[in-house]
This record gives sequence, structure tokens and C-alpha cells, in this order.
Amino acid sequence: MKFKLFLGKLGIAILGGIVAILLFVLFSDKKERIITTPELRTTQLANHALVNVPQVDLTYAAEMSVKSVVHVKTLFSNEEYQSNPFYDFLFGDRSRSQQPRASLGSGSGVIISDDGYIVTNNHVVQGSNLINIVLYDKREYEGKLVGNDPYTDLALIKIDEKDLPKMDLGNSDDLKLGEWVLAVGNPFNLTSTVTAGIISAKARNLGLNGSQMSIESFLQTDAAVNPGNSGGALVDTKGRLIGINTAIESRTGSYSGYSFAIPVAIVEKVIGDLKNYGEVQRAFIGVSIRTVDANLASEFKIDKIEGVYVAGVNEDGAAELAGIKKGDIILNIDGKVVNSSAELQEQVSKFHPGDKIKVLIKRDEERKQIDVVLRNKLGNTNLIKSKDLAFLGAEFEPLSTQEKYRLQINRGVKVKSLRNGKFKDEDIKEGFIIYKINETPIFKVDDIKNALQTVKDGGVFISGIYPDGSVKYYAFSLNDKD
Repeated sequence: MKFKLFLGKLGIAILGGIVAILLFVLFSDKKERIITTPELRTTQLANHALVNVPQVDLTYAAEMSVKSVVHVKTLFSNEEYQSNPFYDFLFGDRSRSQQPRASLGSGSGVIISDDGYIVTNNHVVQGSNLINIVLYDKREYEGKLVGNDPYTDLALIKIDEKDLPKMDLGNSDDLKLGEWVLAVGNPFNLTSTVTAGIISAKARNLGLNGSQMSIESFLQTDAAVNPGNSGGALVDTKGRLIGINTAIESRTGSYSGYSFAIPVAIVEKVIGDLKNYGEVQRAFIGVSIRTVDANLASEFKIDKIEGVYVAGVNEDGAAELAGIKKGDIILNIDGKVVNSSAELQEQVSKFHPGDKIKVLIKRDEERKQIDVVLRNKLGNTNLIKSKDLAFLGAEFEPLSTQEKYRLQINRGVKVKSLRNGKFKDEDIKEGFIIYKINETPIFKVDDIKNALQTVKDGGVFISGIYPDGSVKYYAFSLNDKD
């Protein structure tokens, strides 16, 4: 009896289980899905711990820097008349039919002192008739051009104001590839625009200027920069200035991946010179150089690809007088490693004529440190000052708007008066309008100084026009100016 009772209960239990399964199948929600998550597992090499990469907060840098970046608006007269007798014979005298036109320009600038000094690009303001500065808080001022340097593409502007939000200077020499940076400026007249990127390369030489005197050692970034950003700030994560945005690599004229900025190490030296002397005190080491690459190493049997190759030394130049020879390889300047021509130019550009620097060279596989006293373009150690134009024996004045209109020119500086000096010796008359010196266009008196201090081999060729419209050319040498 007990066994039969057990079998009965077992049968009832089995039947109940079957019924429960049938009810679940019939009445359960067909849309429900059961998702199983496997246990997360990590695999790593021995002795390599996982590192959490911290998030970069750029809000502080943006807030601090945007107040120090200004909008630079410029007015240009862009009608330039150059006499062509064949054109005038066929089509008439253009000076009677052409009307001068004006155009507007736009760029950016950075306040570097609380008393109104602003740095920007030379190409933003060069040749402008009027410079208007608009601050972050919409206040507007007329800017005065203190000085400019076409060979680094920098210019210094001054406005009459105090207690301005200046930007602190950083250290471009210590920047590392991959560091976060911000580009701050006014692209397409969109004021106070901030974009972010990283330092993607250093010491880029793009050949933008085309002059042997130019210094190009750009910081390359992928922060978006567009027309109107020129002269604006490249800042680090602490809101400090590390470069002046200058150029973009583009086939369309707009940003397409990379932008370039002048390192603050160059900016600080150039702006200091413009402020203190009115012009840049350029120092020269007196060598022609080539970057050491695989081809050069093979050509000259160089054992290691490093440094900058000395292809030649200038006679009686700083390098020759110090004992540097053709074929030497310059490894560093004052402790800073140089592995390209751009890096060497950047380091030398920080110094003044008369400064002594330590140059580490490699010669015949041996290393040697040499002290070099840098010189100016004229071959001596003196600082070039504005009074050095006294040898010309002339006083100058700007052209009036009426004179520009009548002569159909957009630039030039007039000889106001003459005394004994180079101009009188060359039979240059009062009233002569200097239009160009060698390849440098002349918009103001400072351009004359800049042109003369960058003259190669002492030769000066002046192009100009007299008030009666006659075009004249004069040539002389600087080597006998004393």
C-alpha cells in the first residue's frame, strides 16, 4: 500500500511539472529576450600596468586667453600704378582714367602688455592706411604701428589705453609633440573664436617669404585656423601664449588640416627689439648650412644623421673668426640641440649682435665646443639704431592722399629736405618719392631702415618717382657709407 501511495504522489508531481511547463510556453511574452553578459576579462603583457589617461580641461585656457585677443581691422588703398609707356601708347594714360580704390582687411592680434602693446602678423597690417583695434568687450581704438619685421612676419601695434588684459608668455622651446593647444582669433570676422588641437610638428620651414633673410621655424598644429586668424594666439593649457598663428596648408584658402604658428621664443625677441629700438637687431653666425639627411650623409661619408652641415663660412664672419670650418657639423647652440636648418635659425634669432654663444660642433668624428661672438648684417657687433640713417643726409615725410591719387600709387615716402650725405652725393633731389629699395616696398620711413639693414653685399638700388611723374632709379653701396 505504501509503495502504491508513493507511486501515486510521484505521478502527480510529474504531471504538475508538465502542466507548469505547458502553461509557461502558452502564456509567456514572446517579445522578451534574455541577454546573457559574459564576464569581462582583460589581457595585458606582464610588467605593463594599465594607465588611465586624464581628461584635458581647456575651459580655463579658453576663458583666460579670449580676453587678450583683439580684432585687427585695416584699411588699404589697393590701386598701384606703374608707368608702362607701351601700354599708355596703345590704351591711353591710365593716370587720367583710373580711380584709386580702397579695401578692408581683417586679422587678429594679442595684447602682450597692459599698457596697450599688441603683437600681430606683418602681413595683416603692412601697407595699411588705417589700423582699427576692437577689444573683447567691443571697445575700439585706432592703432599705431610701432614697427614691423617682414622676415619673421611680425608687427607691433600700440593703442592708448591702460589696465588691459595682457596674455602671459609661455615657453615654446619646451613644447612636446601631442600637447594640447588652443587657437584663438577672429576667422571670417567671427570674433573671439576658439579651436583646439595638438602640436603635430615643430621647426617647420615652409618657404613662405622666399627671402634668404627670412626665419621660419613654425609650430604645426591641427587646431582649425582660417582667414582672419592671422596674428591671433596659439596658447597652451594654462592660457599662456606659445605662438602667433600665421599660415594654413590649404588648396582652397580655408582650413584643411594643418596650421602654422611663429614660436613665442622668436616673437618675444622680435617684439622686444621693435619696442626698444624700432627695428629688429638681427644676429648672424656667418655660415651657409644644410640639414643633415640620408643623401647628405652618403655624399660626405657622415657616420650619423644628426645636426646641421656647414656648407660654407662667410669671410671675416662670426663663425670663421671663431674657428668654425666648412664641413663641420653643428650639433647644438647654447645647449639646444639643432637637427635642421630651421632649428638653427630659430636658436640664433634669439640673440643680438655682440652676444657670445656656445656652439657644439663635430669635426672628424670628434666633438668640440666653440665660443662664437655674433655679428650684424654689416659685419660688426654694433646694434643698429634709427640714427644710423643719418648718413643718407635726408629727412622724410609720408605722402598725402592727394599725391597718391594724382600719381596713381599706393605707397612711397617723400624726401622732404636734404643736407650733406649719400642722397646728395647720388644727385637725389628734394621731392623724390622712394617707392622701392631693392625688393622691399616702401610704405613708411621704418621700411627704409628695414630695407637698408637687410641689404646683401652692400648694394642699394632705389626705385622712385618725382612729383612730375618722371620715374628714376639710383644705385650706391653701403660699404662706403662711413
